[in-house]
Amino acid sequence: MADVPVPRPGPGQIQVRIAAASINPADVRLSSGDFRDVVSLEFPHVPGNDFAGTVSEVGVGVTAYQVGDDIFGQAVPRALRAMAGTTRPSLSTGSLAEYAVFEADTPFLAHRPAGLDIEQAAALPTIGLTARALMATAKVRPGETVLVIGATGGVGTAVIPLLANAKARVIATTTAADADILRALGADETIGYAETEYPAGVDVAFNLTLPSNHLTGVANAIRPGGRLLTITYPVPQQEWIGRDDVGLHFVLDMDGTFGGMREVSELAVRGELPATIGRRYTLDEGVQACVDFVRLHTTGKLVVTM
Repeated sequence: MADVPVPRPGPGQIQVRIAAASINPADVRLSSGDFRDVVSLEFPHVPGNDFAGTVSEVGVGVTAYQVGDDIFGQAVPRALRAMAGTTRPSLSTGSLAEYAVFEADTPFLAHRPAGLDIEQAAALPTIGLTARALMATAKVRPGETVLVIGATGGVGTAVIPLLANAKARVIATTTAADADILRALGADETIGYAETEYPAGVDVAFNLTLPSNHLTGVANAIRPGGRLLTITYPVPQQEWIGRDDVGLHFVLDMDGTFGGMREVSELAVRGELPATIGRRYTLDEGVQACVDFVRLHTTGKLVVTM
């Protein structure tokens, strides 16, 4: 933890007083040096993609937001510019802080509706966007069986209710301690993490945790003509899964092709897209939150309040 100057907004930008933020894999992987071959990171570095807060200053040319607006959303720190969208990139100075500056013209920021509380709003952005992109890509039909690998994480606990609402039969990997949570979210069956427990002949598999170059076991659980969707790096290649009769999709929507934060908030307010919060921290405990994200088994999202 360190004190750094409060960032100020330039043209087209807004400054936000952060009320809460949540931890994502990129927050810890970037700081740890995992991306050092492609990203030059200068310290001090402020991590954090997801946030909820209040607009505290508006830059020249911004008309969508005013001081005092409650907003939430997702934006990657500027060091990850190469991973941001190409059309209306959502960039920030890092949301794990008291203040952050964001680009205003992006679909990944939105006004926070009254029916969405601050912690839920901070936990939802990345997982909500990812869950919606998975559903739009998979086109799950009623009655199809979907295997969810890594179901207890943030994305898993967000996508299971969407699958249940689509009338899919959901089989989710989990620990025994988390099985009741997943069943309450809509899972029909829970199994352990071992490949030997994977069912055979599923229509669709969502991989939310395994490296995408280690998916042969998942692929073997899918029926001929089925679909395998993954959100993890490295970007997968068809030959890696040993199946040419399974559709392989890498899901990463950095341009809002499948909708942005407004669509996420609409689903959340209707109760169709909940955020499961596993642990809560204060900003003074922010370092511990990042450590726990790496070292502990986590259920849902870790939220840091300011």
